[in-house]
Amino acid sequence: MSSLQEVAEVIAGSARVLICGHIVPDGDSLGSVAALGLTLEGMGKKVVMGSPDPIPEALMFLPGTDKFVIGCDNLRHEDYDTFVVLDCSVPKRLGSFRKFLEKDLMIVNIDHHVSSESFAHYNYLDAGAAATGEIMTDLIDLMGTGINKDVATCLYVAMVTDTGSFQYENTSSGTLRKAARLMDAGIQSPSINVRLYEERPIQNIQMMGAVLEKLEISPCGRVAWSVVERDLLDRFSAKDEHTDGLINFLRTIKGVEVAMLFREIEKGKFKIGFRSKGEVDVNRLASKFGGGGHVRASGCILTGNLQKITQAVVGEAVKEVSARSS
Repeated sequence: MSSLQEVAEVIAGSARVLICGHIVPDGDSLGSVAALGLTLEGMGKKVVMGSPDPIPEALMFLPGTDKFVIGCDNLRHEDYDTFVVLDCSVPKRLGSFRKFLEKDLMIVNIDHHVSSESFAHYNYLDAGAAATGEIMTDLIDLMGTGINKDVATCLYVAMVTDTGSFQYENTSSGTLRKAARLMDAGIQSPSINVRLYEERPIQNIQMMGAVLEKLEISPCGRVAWSVVERDLLDRFSAKDEHTDGLINFLRTIKGVEVAMLFREIEKGKFKIGFRSKGEVDVNRLASKFGGGGHVRASGCILTGNLQKITQAVVGEAVKEVSARSS
């Protein structure tokens, strides 16, 4: 694995940089890409910030997101010398941007997922970082450019969203010290938190009610799950992004150690999100179904009959919590 100093030198020495995060972008992915992109623009680099999928409405306030290129149909690899991949554990999560891994480009991969693969020329993984945005704060420091208010806003959003507003156990004293530095740079944390958590679209609230109505809990009381099928989204004219954060409500139920949300992303294809509290490793659970992520938050995608999928996944989750107490 490369050192962060090596990665900083490679990126700083590049002239034409393409930056991308993962499919279904979240605050950490978008915030990290925007923070690096704005920093490199300030250094006089030619920069393109990309996303495989559209930016969620709730994150469009982030500085720099108006410059993002969605999809890569009109991008040519000849226009870049370096491709920087952020917050993306495996190549398939780059979506359409995966093709750039096969081109004649310097590839840099920076991530904090414990399940991350080394697929670049320069790979930097810090599984102890609460967010890729936390790593980016150190990276930008090493590049010596300083952190202005816009970049600080992007980094703060990356951290606050991946730590559940600094509630999750991945939040360290170092995370909080970095957040304090970003506040010193002039960010408006109250207004950011309003944009993130207090301006929910009505569809998100409607989906919350539907998810709670479909809530199921295992007989042992330690595993909770719910299902979102396509017809449910259609009923409320909702988008996939309107299900963001709903799994966390299941996780807060007293006695529940593993929460899961089965979301149909297309006919017969389901994305399963896992969240845990306590000692259960849901990265290990997700890996049994070809997925991965973090110890307390992970996911996978399965195709088939919903009833059979839920039976299989719930069964494994119950085994995990039972093994922990045996």
